[in-house]
Amino acid sequence: MTTTLKIDFVSDVSCPWCVIGLKALDQALVRVASDITVDLHFQPFELNPTMGPEGQDITEHITHKYGISAEQAEANREAIRQRGAALGFTFSGSNAAGGGRSRTYNTFDAHRLLHWAETLGEGRQKALKEGLFNAYFTDGESPASHDVLLKLAAEVGLDADRAAEILSSDEYAADVRERENFYQSQGIHSVPAIIINDKHLISGGQPVEVFEQALRQIAAQG
Repeated sequence: MTTTLKIDFVSDVSCPWCVIGLKALDQALVRVASDITVDLHFQPFELNPTMGPEGQDITEHITHKYGISAEQAEANREAIRQRGAALGFTFSGSNAAGGGRSRTYNTFDAHRLLHWAETLGEGRQKALKEGLFNAYFTDGESPASHDVLLKLAAEVGLDADRAAEILSSDEYAADVRERENFYQSQGIHSVPAIIINDKHLISGGQPVEVFEQALRQIAAQG
């Protein structure tokens, strides 16, 4: 008999540690598959909600935001590249801490499409999330670009015309804001934040073994 756990994965599509967290969680779920299934939902979080459409150079952004040197920023990127590679994900060049030709972007419209994809079921939201991660971190494409978003929507089997309607309007904007505000009100101020059964929090891009142990312990509690 298997146990089903609800997982809310709070994250941003421009967050490298969110990629690492998701890849590690996926591998942990493979390990526990005979005992545990999950109901997985991606929840919105914006690292840079006030970022303009043109984005910002990633090194400039990181050094200013976190008060570190360019050398420290590059060391962090290298650590992220190595963690990603160990999990089977490619962070291309300096995109390890930002994509889109080494720039960081506003991701609100991407979150609106992810919210829509969640309503369609059949794993569409996860497929789009993974497509966004690959586009940004591996291919260096901008998640703020409507052309990129429409291409990704089509690639994962979503209705591109419907996606275009959403992007040309403010549809789902209020829903995304409501979810962002909810998780911030619950004390979520950094991501990834993985919430299991609405009460157990795992923060950060943890190793596979940490996720596996947590999943088994929570499932055992019934």
